[in-house]
Amino acid sequence: MAVYSHGQPTPSLRDAKLGRPMVIEIIEKNFEYLKREKTSNIYGTLLLGTTAALSGVTANFIFRYCFKVKYDALKTYASLTTLPFLSSVVTYKLFVTDALYSDNISKENCVLRSSLVGVACGVLYPSALAFSKNGRLAVKYHTVPLPPKGRVLLHWLLLSQTEMKAMAVPLLFQISYGVFNGLRQYAIYERALEKAVPED
Repeated sequence: MAVYSHGQPTPSLRDAKLGRPMVIEIIEKNFEYLKREKTSNIYGTLLLGTTAALSGVTANFIFRYCFKVKYDALKTYASLTTLPFLSSVVTYKLFVTDALYSDNISKENCVLRSSLVGVACGVLYPSALAFSKNGRLAVKYHTVPLPPKGRVLLHWLLLSQTEMKAMAVPLLFQISYGVFNGLRQYAIYERALEKAVPED
């Protein structure tokens, strides 16, 4: 049985005194790392929202041109910039970032979700919104012939089908950027996991 003299710290107390500064230093380094990674995630999400806003501006320009609308330009451009941006940021956070950090999705799923958010919020939603807003203005100000009864949607689609092909460019861009951002987000997540697990 080991005997310790008076005033000499036991091995456990000595280890605790030596280990405490090291633990604090590791925690501080992890906090700094996570802060940098969080900033990087925010920039990626904001950039996705910005591309969606630019798609909204493009869609608004296309449908205003094809419906010959010259009224309420500021109002339509403001909504077609703001709404796609906000919807992309919120949707991406909910369906990609939060799902990834709760450890519910794989790398492939992360990339797929990121691409789908880009297509849905960066192309389909802005296009539908621009079509709706400018179609109403066209009816209100009689800038294009009114559709016959029973064929309203078909009339508007035929009227704008040529110009709608220009939205293929934002579509390809959103898919490409969605794949890139998904891969990047997953790589950040993996690095965060490696930092969180202490080395032996």
